[in-house]
Amino acid sequence: MDDQVLDLRGLKCPLPVLKTRRAMRGLARGARLWVETTDPVSAIDLPNYCREDGHELVEIVADEGCHRFLIEHG
Repeated sequence: MDDQVLDLRGLKCPLPVLKTRRAMRGLARGARLWVETTDPVSAIDLPNYCREDGHELVEIVADEGCHRFLIEHG
């Protein structure tokens, strides 16, 4: 199964976490989601969200003003 991508570039805190939470609710356990953001606070907020909600943060990629987070539904 291919990983889904959630493009949240241009959104500011708290919207990236809120929209990620909503998207994760619709996924099956073990499904993976790439989340793309430009809000620098997401580098703190999304790992905290994963820890609190029991999801695995598989990978973080930082690239010229954009962060990509690969999250596996836990």
